[in-house]
Amino acid sequence: MSGTEATRPAGLSEAEARARLEEDGANELPRPERRSPLRIIMEVLREPMLVLLLCGGLVYLVLGDLREALILLVFGAMSIVITVVQETRTERVLEALRDLSSPRALVVRDGARRRIAGREVVRGDLLVLGEGDRIPADAALVDARDLQIDESLLTGESVPVRKQVADKAASADHRPGGEDQPFVYSGSLVVRGEGLALVEATGPRSEIGKIGLSLRGLQAEPPRLQQQTARLVRLCFLGGAVVSLAAIVLYGVLRGDWLQALLAGIAIGMAMLPEEFGVVLTVFMAMGAWRISQARVLTRRAAAIEVLGSATVLCTDKTGTLTQNQMSVAELRLLDGARMRPETAGRDDARPEFAELARCGALASSPEPFDPMEKALHLFAHAVLRGDDAPDGERTLARGYGLRPELLAMTQVWRIAGRADLLACAKGAPEAIARLCRMNAADQESVRDAASAMAKDGLRVLGVAVTVCDDASLPPSQEAFAFRFAGLVGLADPLRPHVPEAVGECRAAGIRVVMITGDYPATAVAIANQAGLDVRDVMTGDQVRLADDSELAGRVGHVNVFARVLPEQKLRIVQAMKLNGEIVAMTGDGVNDAPSLKAAHIGIAMGGRGTDVAREASAIVLLDDDFGSIVSAIRLGRRIYDNLRKAMAFIFAVHVPIAGLALLPLVFGLPLILSPVHIAFLELIIDPVCALVFEAERGERDAMTRPPRRPDSELFSWALVGWSVLQGALAFALTAIIFVGALRSGLVADEARALAFVTLVVCIVALVLVNRSFSASFASAFFRPNPALIWIFAGVALVLATALLWPPASSLFRFGPLHADDLMITLGAGLLVLTVLELLKPIWARRLRF
Repeated sequence: MSGTEATRPAGLSEAEARARLEEDGANELPRPERRSPLRIIMEVLREPMLVLLLCGGLVYLVLGDLREALILLVFGAMSIVITVVQETRTERVLEALRDLSSPRALVVRDGARRRIAGREVVRGDLLVLGEGDRIPADAALVDARDLQIDESLLTGESVPVRKQVADKAASADHRPGGEDQPFVYSGSLVVRGEGLALVEATGPRSEIGKIGLSLRGLQAEPPRLQQQTARLVRLCFLGGAVVSLAAIVLYGVLRGDWLQALLAGIAIGMAMLPEEFGVVLTVFMAMGAWRISQARVLTRRAAAIEVLGSATVLCTDKTGTLTQNQMSVAELRLLDGARMRPETAGRDDARPEFAELARCGALASSPEPFDPMEKALHLFAHAVLRGDDAPDGERTLARGYGLRPELLAMTQVWRIAGRADLLACAKGAPEAIARLCRMNAADQESVRDAASAMAKDGLRVLGVAVTVCDDASLPPSQEAFAFRFAGLVGLADPLRPHVPEAVGECRAAGIRVVMITGDYPATAVAIANQAGLDVRDVMTGDQVRLADDSELAGRVGHVNVFARVLPEQKLRIVQAMKLNGEIVAMTGDGVNDAPSLKAAHIGIAMGGRGTDVAREASAIVLLDDDFGSIVSAIRLGRRIYDNLRKAMAFIFAVHVPIAGLALLPLVFGLPLILSPVHIAFLELIIDPVCALVFEAERGERDAMTRPPRRPDSELFSWALVGWSVLQGALAFALTAIIFVGALRSGLVADEARALAFVTLVVCIVALVLVNRSFSASFASAFFRPNPALIWIFAGVALVLATALLWPPASSLFRFGPLHADDLMITLGAGLLVLTVLELLKPIWARRLRF
């Protein structure tokens, strides 16, 4: 940009602006492609479990078993619909959260000021900046008067920074943050003053745009649950193939009908395949997303809730995440050492000096403030004065003296109704106010000590002074006033409510909470201590930058506070934690958080204050910005994982007696117990319906007091496989004994088949009760609250009664009539299964924990 162009008051011409807009493109951030319903369906169809479910239905269709094929395909379609509806709704909510209209910008073109859409701003435009304006592009200042900018979206710092025009050519290499820079950045907010700035970068070339582009190079973590279930599918395919081949050989050798042997083998093999896993996994994730949405938590990827339950580290930003991003007065101090904290103020603090300090602090601010600190001073003064002699009463502003780099203080002079003199109030850096008051060395030392003590508590400290002056003439400079020191005001960005409790729950659950902020170390440590973090060490952004990967990986294992951190350094910290084997959850709301949100295993964005870029880089969005909602999501994630393991254990256990009863007649030449119709009944009605009981199960008592599961732990461990096989083997043994005993006692095959089938169903019900908890007592199997349990068991009983008593159904199933004593035998078998397994559960419980 030439010097002539930089100082040209006329700005660009409309022709130049159109040419540059055509050359550089619109001033917009890069947006990811919206996930349409068709795209979501394609993603769902790539799930291995759902593919298996649909393939199973197609195989039944090819075999001519239309009934079984339709039932399987209906379950597959239901799974797709549930997922698509949930994720499409999520995308619509995110679209509603996005501010579709770009900020308006005031520019100088052809010598005249024009208000245009932010997307039309181009390189070389002359921006006119005023209080409350959102800056639409990166620009260099050509004029500035008392200009302060809030750059928290880019730096994470809640305190506005001063801006001034450079005396000489500024460096081309510059970054957001720091005082007295001659550059302003897209997305930041003008909180004080006014100025002119020449646009240097728009859209993806701006600092905020570079962060958006970097997200495209980051791949989100694939859900570990998908990887684990894929391995489980392969295992079950292998088991089903072995059983199917065994059935074909046995049927063909023993009965000589190889065509029927092939069809029976295929039917048994399909019965062995875990098509229920697809239903269970999809429904658990979709229902989990719905349940957590009741707590105002939006899930962009349902599987992320389960992963959140395994998080070992929760990295959180400070500004807007732990804190409210809203300044408030936290402490007042007088020169004699007396101090007052508003939250603990009592009668002893009712000294008139404190009221005067509050009043003067507000009068030293703009009458209609936009700066968050000035807003806090006004609110506090109104609260202290309660409307009496309020700072915005019958008075008019006579003159204002702005901040200057050589004197970090500002003064407001007021003409008060009914008084001949003027009232001048000043505020600024404590050392600058001490200088204006011409304090002696001892008093200056006292002010420095008090300001240092307040800063260690994480407060932003301002000095306040007051004087009266003659109305005849006002001095040209603040230094000419005879100020009297009124005191020090400490401002803080307070914690969000319930943050300490939420942090405490995380620590009790074995989750290390880490703060990563762009703020100063003293402020970060103070907030971390208030929030209840374990502050053992602090690492600055410069230390992160200088450390190599191995050194950083060693430090991040025990450092819980990172201060003065830049966006790329946040990303390095998250990646170092992942290299250490941690499961990392990252919360944030600013654009500067977006790369680390996407790189983490679970990105959690703030929906209310958060930016579009942060929300779209995350897997979970907190709609009400409540940090405590993260704990609810973690608790639900652990509950989902526990219940998923229970459902998987149950389904695997049920397949054992089905396979055994299918092979038993082939080995010993007995009448067939299970035909494809029976297997379809068990697989497609009883199994999935009973498995849904587990989704509604309450969380385990120790869900939030045990450490996270190991990163390498398997969803379906060998201990759980053994427990499932033991359950299934016991159910198979009892059912087989009853079937063989019935045949030997003289029952016809149809009656023996009905007796064995009902026994198997009752044993399946017993297995549901056993698997409701890994640790609860015997009584809880019956009395542990679960509204779904009663309805589902009632439905199973109704379907079973229909199969036994309705002639068309009993003919289809080839069931004979059963008597009351037969039903007592089946109930006794179920009770025996339940009792034996509950007695064995404590032995296996330790192996089944994580």
